[in-house]
Amino acid sequence: MAKDQIFDSFVKYAGIFSYKDFYEFSYDWLKNEQQMKVIEDEYEEKIKGTEKEVVVKWTCKRKIAEYFEYEIKVEFTVRRLTEVEVTQGDKKFKTNNGEIKIKVKGTIIKDPKEQFETSATMKVWRGIYEKFIIPSRIKQYEDKLLDICDKYLAESKAFLDIEGKR
Repeated sequence: MAKDQIFDSFVKYAGIFSYKDFYEFSYDWLKNEQQMKVIEDEYEEKIKGTEKEVVVKWTCKRKIAEYFEYEIKVEFTVRRLTEVEVTQGDKKFKTNNGEIKIKVKGTIIKDPKEQFETSATMKVWRGIYEKFIIPSRIKQYEDKLLDICDKYLAESKAFLDIEGKR
């Protein structure tokens, strides 16, 4: 199995947003819109007085062909999360204020079933297969993974910006 990291980036946001809504948005976007299997590797919450710190780590996977899988690692770290009451027009509602950093790493996994790992000869065949037979397909899958990761960060930032302005 070969893993090639294709994407590594993050966005930061500070202000008013609903943590619960952002969590649900992220999970739904990855699971439903991208058909990823989302596994929560870590969820840590620390309370310090009236503030909360939260760390969430997900591993998201999707099989895209017999020989390829996408793996996206998502981590969001929330600091100084407090509950606030916001007035919009004549309506009051509770939401959150804080800072969030969203990190995303996108990896393409080749030969996830390790069919080419059975012998040294098979490993050579894998190199030939990837270099001469399917390089355009590899590039196509890499570009699609870049697009998914980029889009997730853009959608997350847009969600947070909209939430902060309502």
